[in-house]
Amino acid sequence: MKPVRVGLIGLGTVGQGVISVLRENAAEIERRVGRPVVVTHASARDIHKTRPITMDGITLVADAMSIARDADVDVVVEVIGGHGIAKDAILAALARGKPVVTANKALLAEEGNAIFGAARKAGVPVAFEASVAGGIPIIKAIREGLAGNRIESLAGIINGTCNYILTQMTVKGQPYAEALADAQKLGYAEADPTFDVEGVDAAHKLTILASIAFGMPLSFSGVACEGIAKVSAQDISLAGTLGYRIKLLGIAKRAETGVELRVHPTLIPDDHLLAKVDGVLNSVVVQGNAVGQIGFYGRGAGGNATASAVIADLVDVARGLGSDAKHQVPALAFQADAVAALPLLPISAIESSFYVRLRVADEPGVLKALTGILAAHEISIEAILQKEPRGGEDATVALITSRVVEHRFDAAMAEMCALPFVREGASRLRVEHFK
Repeated sequence: MKPVRVGLIGLGTVGQGVISVLRENAAEIERRVGRPVVVTHASARDIHKTRPITMDGITLVADAMSIARDADVDVVVEVIGGHGIAKDAILAALARGKPVVTANKALLAEEGNAIFGAARKAGVPVAFEASVAGGIPIIKAIREGLAGNRIESLAGIINGTCNYILTQMTVKGQPYAEALADAQKLGYAEADPTFDVEGVDAAHKLTILASIAFGMPLSFSGVACEGIAKVSAQDISLAGTLGYRIKLLGIAKRAETGVELRVHPTLIPDDHLLAKVDGVLNSVVVQGNAVGQIGFYGRGAGGNATASAVIADLVDVARGLGSDAKHQVPALAFQADAVAALPLLPISAIESSFYVRLRVADEPGVLKALTGILAAHEISIEAILQKEPRGGEDATVALITSRVVEHRFDAAMAEMCALPFVREGASRLRVEHFK
């Protein structure tokens, strides 16, 4: 039977992984699809570069757009990332009626509404399982496996770089800069790690997850984003003493007044599933009104893990080639005319518990003054820890509050920091209990 001919845009780690896994599992994939799925065309910036895989049987070109336009390509797979060429090639493929598979979370999060609109107009799918959490099939799970649920919330460790850094700081006691340098040496972090450590990569992924969970347009600009650079080894140690681990979480949650979309370092009880996810692994916990809380765990990046997700999409697309678009699973889980904008809550309006660390003078009345300010703002304390000073040093006070709207807590925090015995360098992080 005639094979499904794949045009691959990008021959980096993921692109080579797609070719390798398709070849290794060719017989199994053919059994699932009913015919072979083969990469017949590929583009790369340097077509003369020596690669660890053979390119036999593949037409290799430098022009990505030629892949999108080639009449001998049935499905286009884009794994180069970014906007520019990737966007142009995807739109060109869709305009010619070719289904697209992409791992490009940044492009989808920021310009996906237009791309999915173009796909609907062309009557072909855009599949994007590999855009979030690497080899974990979280897109399909939310879009199809949990289709009988009203999704109430989801939270996840969806950036392996940050998780590795925080794990090193927790397990080895490394300072942030040293843990980041190790991540760069091992290839887990880029030379410029800004997108990862400032939470932007996680925000892109959260945008996609929230859209398919809640049936809302992709809303990257509405994600409140805070990175991990200000998390100190002292915060991690104190959190551990209080019974928590610190992780960078992406959180999407329905509230009575709107939707919360936020990425930030978070204290998690150390007996929770997410607290136990270390290194570069990813995990997502979803709360559905019928199924309750359900968790997903696995490799969130890497050539073969991401290739696994790309090929799962290829299998779905290949099965549906030639079928009416009306009978395909909607890209954003809900029928296009049912996808509706929801009010997005500013971070100041969300409700959370808070962890606070203060360096204070060692003198009488400190705790009374601090707790008095919190009481005046109707904020109760769930846990408190005081580290006694050594040799005339300042004391350290760490506490965890009850749940409170953020702007109310910020007002109390400002008052505490203004007290004459409170030193500079206070720390404040959000806490999630998943109750």
